[in-house]
Amino acid sequence: MAEHRPCTARNETPLQRADRNFVELLQELRVTQTGVQILFAFLLSLAFTSRFGDLDTVQRVTYVVTLLLAVLAAALFTAPAALHRSLFQQGAKPRIVQVSSRLATTGLSVLVFAFSGSVLLVVDVTTGRSGGIIAGVATFLVCVGLWGVLPRLVRRAGLRGEADGFGERAGEEPEGGGVEIPAPMRRTVGQPSGLRGAQAHPETSTRHR
Repeated sequence: MAEHRPCTARNETPLQRADRNFVELLQELRVTQTGVQILFAFLLSLAFTSRFGDLDTVQRVTYVVTLLLAVLAAALFTAPAALHRSLFQQGAKPRIVQVSSRLATTGLSVLVFAFSGSVLLVVDVTTGRSGGIIAGVATFLVCVGLWGVLPRLVRRAGLRGEADGFGERAGEEPEGGGVEIPAPMRRTVGQPSGLRGAQAHPETSTRHR
């Protein structure tokens, strides 16, 4: 019964949270799979072009390695769907989400090298070996910066903002500019003088009685 109790800020049960996380993961995989499909199709068609026979040994090795990396990335990105289909209706959705997230992260890491290798190969063939190496390294750094470093910076900035907000709330002064008002006077502070006088007259008349 504990699994069906709301346990998150969204008032979700663990199963509802797992369903939402899996849907979000599939949306992310659709974006990455598009890039993998384009890259994979390009690499497959490259072997059947007339200029492919002019490649030297280094270029051929780069091509084969890049092609295998693209295949591996595609397999990692499609593995969550196969995993979900194999464990469908077996109560393993939270575990499926955890494993699928790791598969997607590994696929992104492999895709970085596949992109870098493809850029290295194309620029090497068109401009030369030195230009290909520079373009491949630049592609690698851009992917690592956008996919790895940027999320960590955003997360660190969010944690810092939460800490600053907590510090501001903790350092707020009490009402009255930091002056603590005694309890007997709190009822009269902030009230018009007429009301305070109206409250004082009944007390005076009571004393005279």
